[in-house]
Amino acid sequence: MSDQISVRRPTLEAVAARAGVSRATVSRVVNGGDGVREALVEKVRRAVDELGYVPNQAARTLVTRRTGAIAVIAAEPETKVFTNPFFAEQLLGISRELAGHDHQLVLLLTEGAADYERVGRYLAGGHVDGAVLFSLHDEDPLPDIVRRVGIPTVFGGRPCWPGAETDRNLLYVDSDNRGGAREAVRHLISLGRSRIATITGPMDQMASVDRLDGYHDILMDADPRLVVEGDFSEAGGAQAMAELLDRVPDLDGVFVASDLMAVGALRVLRERGRRVPEDVAVVGFDDMAKVAELTDPPLTTVRQEIEEMGRLVVRLLLRSLDRQAPGSSVGRPPSSVIIPTRLVRRASA
Repeated sequence: MSDQISVRRPTLEAVAARAGVSRATVSRVVNGGDGVREALVEKVRRAVDELGYVPNQAARTLVTRRTGAIAVIAAEPETKVFTNPFFAEQLLGISRELAGHDHQLVLLLTEGAADYERVGRYLAGGHVDGAVLFSLHDEDPLPDIVRRVGIPTVFGGRPCWPGAETDRNLLYVDSDNRGGAREAVRHLISLGRSRIATITGPMDQMASVDRLDGYHDILMDADPRLVVEGDFSEAGGAQAMAELLDRVPDLDGVFVASDLMAVGALRVLRERGRRVPEDVAVVGFDDMAKVAELTDPPLTTVRQEIEEMGRLVVRLLLRSLDRQAPGSSVGRPPSSVIIPTRLVRRASA
């Protein structure tokens, strides 16, 4: 029989003995409590580092009522989340911000009814402190689920259900989708384009609605044939572009509501023998460098700070959680954020 080496995990008592303080003092410092002099805090932290003490998460949760975990829920199938670079950038921002605050990301994806039931059970089980929801569609059950569970939530994107606009308790982070679309269309007009079409995103999502509204703010009397709905995918952009060319062969400008759809649109224009930008100028939306800089020609697009949006939803959620913590000074409540956009000019327009 081989020898078994038992490695004892350092305890609160061991840290207290090393620091020369009481166990209660160590507990307050480790769990982020107040009322401990800075000199003692430094002693405890030094002892923790020297001993390699790691708090028992189960015990810590009993004291703080916090798990240190945040659910990030995308209302999309996993095939879309893991292949669309927009989600990769947003998740990167969320992950980095959570890591910077020593929190764990728990990614939950939804596609069918069983997924929503599973997510609801998980959230109700108290496994996470809060939730970030993004890429919601009309009539998605997720908002009702988090409301029923009573878990603090921040939305990535402006909520679209009736009454959301006047609900001051809702927290969200979004880009100025409407303003960005207006800037894109103005730019196409400044290039002398007069038959400007648009490929929208799915019209059951608020970002798509806002970008189409921005298009109509500038082109109030646009021919309805110049508007075709896409699905934020490359294939959807290609299909929509083909439909536009069939409907309006003499179009000379296109505002595409996402960079990924613009990739598909550029491919179809090339296949149909249309030169970009000489025959048709194209403007996208997102400014994802791995997409916009590598298209042929490089894509003029509206930049939104995708990674920063991910970071901001986490900051809003953690601020909301801190306000609910026992003994916290309430202070001013957090509020939703709309991030400005800007046009990035490249060769396509």
